[in-house]
Amino acid sequence: MRKRNESVTVEHERAAAAPAPLDKGCSLRHSLRLPAAAATDVDAGMKRPLGRRYGLWFRLRKLIIWLLGVYIAIPFLVKLCPAIQAKLVFLNFVRVPYFIDLKRPQDQGLNHTCNYYLQPEEDVTIGVWHTVPAALWKNARGKDQLWFEDALGSSHPVILYLHGNAGTRGGDHRVELYKVLSSLGYHVVTFDYRGWGDSIGSPSERGMTYDALHVFDWIKARSGDNPVYIWGHSLGTGVATNLVRRLCERETPPDALILESPFTNIREEARSHPFSVIYRYFPGFDWFFLDPITTSGIKFANDENVKYISCSLLILHAEDDPVVPFHLGKKLYNIAATSRSFRDYKVQFVPFHTDLGYRHKYIYRSPELPRILREFLGKSEREHHH
Repeated sequence: MRKRNESVTVEHERAAAAPAPLDKGCSLRHSLRLPAAAATDVDAGMKRPLGRRYGLWFRLRKLIIWLLGVYIAIPFLVKLCPAIQAKLVFLNFVRVPYFIDLKRPQDQGLNHTCNYYLQPEEDVTIGVWHTVPAALWKNARGKDQLWFEDALGSSHPVILYLHGNAGTRGGDHRVELYKVLSSLGYHVVTFDYRGWGDSIGSPSERGMTYDALHVFDWIKARSGDNPVYIWGHSLGTGVATNLVRRLCERETPPDALILESPFTNIREEARSHPFSVIYRYFPGFDWFFLDPITTSGIKFANDENVKYISCSLLILHAEDDPVVPFHLGKKLYNIAATSRSFRDYKVQFVPFHTDLGYRHKYIYRSPELPRILREFLGKSEREHHH
């Protein structure tokens, strides 16, 4: 009986250890079944990554819907509040570089520069920098405003510089240009329009033009017979052509006009600006984005102004300008060159090749700039004296 039990036990163990029988297709006849607890763990493990993946997709979809909503809402917001578009044109609230004292131009390496404040209108005050020619640097040290004003009557030409949007008269690339022009023997007078830098007032195209006119008249009252040139950069080219058109209409034109990185008019510039790329093909782009600019009274119509300007014109533009496309500067030149108002004056366009990397605001780095100015303004000075 004992042997029989042992035999049964051995057979049972062998049967348990033996593999499951195979069918004719060499596959297991009976599926192996996992214990219930193990099966539950496997199911949970499979569900966890699926749940994570679903949660990630749900959050991503919410983000996409939110971004799409913002994208669609912005055009309506701009249309309903044209002041937003005006702010984006002027960018006067962007003060770069930060933490500089505009009362102390010497902190920016301009030791031969004096800071003034002028008042074009009641409740409007504008900050002005006057940099004398480098030849007067030693004499200028420690001198007061009266000395600098008298220096405008010395035998050196004067450049009134009108900067573009954003930043202040103390912007890095602007300061570097003042230094270049000073080294070439020019007085450089520049200022912040009302609402920029430490100037008081609200920005507008009319106000900016009036500020420029006030500073020009202030210079002319002190510069005697010295030539006075007007140099505008970027948005400042719009102020410059507004100013010079007005001066020509009153028969007191400047001796020459220099436009650096100019556009044709603010609508074409806004359409070409890199900020507009994501909306350029949005249905009703002009109605949503460009009409509010016009509604705000902002035109800066260089292409119209040059038809009424009677003085020498020099246009400087880099081919790789990402802000004001090169073709707009070239188009403006073509309009000016065929205008009857310039028939007795020189109109010149100087391109700077892409390989030079001058982009929107680094033309001052060109080693050719002194020669270009000497040749162009030298001729203007000869015309001035004749």
